[in-house]
Amino acid sequence: EVQLVESGGGLVQPGGSLRLSCAASGFTVDDYAIGWFRQAPGKEREGVSCISRTDGSTYFADSVKGRFTISSDNAKNTVYLQMNSLKPEDTGVYYCAARWLAVTYCEEVVGSDTIPSYDYWGQGTQVTVSS
Repeated sequence: EVQLVESGGGLVQPGGSLRLSCAASGFTVDDYAIGWFRQAPGKEREGVSCISRTDGSTYFADSVKGRFTISSDNAKNTVYLQMNSLKPEDTGVYYCAARWLAVTYCEEVVGSDTIPSYDYWGQGTQVTVSS
């Protein structure tokens, strides 16, 4: 079965950290660009970060630059989103998505007002930043 499964969400205090995982099965993440998105209550879904498989470049939305990092572990077929210095406005459901060999996908993830086309989409993991 082809799927993406997110995990690692939870409740954390402002200033804390979480590491989200996006585990792929049925396909190899090394062949795909992987993007992270989030949706806060009452708000539109937005792109947060992306890792390109073309050259391994990483991309971040302005709101998370300097606080979030993205990485991949090909042996585990998993992409991680390390989130540091979390703020209440980071609260939301976080999703990962995969797009096969799309050169401009990551630029679209962090630079577009709409969600770019994807091949696979996960079920999401809840992140709540609150004291």
